[in-house]
Amino acid sequence: FAGSGHKKRASTGLSTLLQFAFYLSLPMMVLWYFLASHVYVWFGTAPQVVALGEDYVQMLTWMLPFVFVKLVFVTALNATGDTKTPMYVKIASIILNVFLNYLFIFGNLGFPELGVMGAAVGTVIVNILEFMVYVWLYLSKKMPYVPMWHYSKSLMKRALKVGIPASFERSLTFGSFMLFTVIIAHYGTAVLAGYQIGLRVEGLAFMPGIGFTIAAMALMGQGLGAKKPLQAREDVMLVLKYTVGFMFFLSFFMVFMPEKIVWLFTDDAQTIKEASLYLRIVGVSQIPLAFNFVLSGALRGAGDTKRTLKINLISLWFVRIIPAFLLSWYFDNIMLVYLAMISDTFVKATWLWVTFDKGEWMKVKV
Repeated sequence: FAGSGHKKRASTGLSTLLQFAFYLSLPMMVLWYFLASHVYVWFGTAPQVVALGEDYVQMLTWMLPFVFVKLVFVTALNATGDTKTPMYVKIASIILNVFLNYLFIFGNLGFPELGVMGAAVGTVIVNILEFMVYVWLYLSKKMPYVPMWHYSKSLMKRALKVGIPASFERSLTFGSFMLFTVIIAHYGTAVLAGYQIGLRVEGLAFMPGIGFTIAAMALMGQGLGAKKPLQAREDVMLVLKYTVGFMFFLSFFMVFMPEKIVWLFTDDAQTIKEASLYLRIVGVSQIPLAFNFVLSGALRGAGDTKRTLKINLISLWFVRIIPAFLLSWYFDNIMLVYLAMISDTFVKATWLWVTFDKGEWMKVKV
């Protein structure tokens, strides 16, 4: 709607999704509040950690309605190409969160020393304030949407048609990462520690990659909304070129000097060795990862979420998880498991490119 210039229709869609997000958050809040302790027990966590974790998660559940609504505002702004406003809000919230942690965790400047609970309190406060900022921007008409309180069943059905496969895909990805961590843990503490540090470093590459994903989604949505599919394709290809160049630049450091990066996180020799191995292997897959970021975002922006779900489902389970599990069962070399992991990245990139190049996403009706 934003791409086609239908401001009122876009505003109605935003109002509908804001209400849906709020009502969806309520049962989720109750569910997580009562499941908090069980989740930690399922992972075999020590009893004292379970007690701390339960209090922490239960405190965080109170912010879920604010988080759900806030995410709708962020997505709505991204859809119009405004990625700067969410960035400024997030930077301010991170700085504030660090300061609140300083106050509540350690009890500085006269505030009570709450420990782990203090971290949760600070996070809740920051998310509520973020929510208030977006509501103020919305009501003061500083967003490209008209403030209204209207619910459209037809628009909600269209949103669910796209949103349900996308949500399932995200849940699937999250679950696969958890299972993969269990597989890695089979190789011992040093390997697991190296893997976790490697993930942190790789996460630095993920952040701009996610930014390029959002750009591809927004440009695709706007192009198709304006009835300019060929322009949308050209825009996505331009984003892809920039992303490939950026990820290639990062891969150089991962492959050729991982020890220097890992050293910033730990001085344990064995952990540095294991983390460096992980970074060298994933460094090779950064270019196909760029394809995954941009092309999956572009297809989602076109509303082709069922196809991305299919690609993700088959590739994750039949190229990464199942082969990694079998390799860990029969071989003691962690490198084989990592090779299965990046094989998924290459297969997914190839499949997404073929899907995008066919252009069937131009025919998808949302």
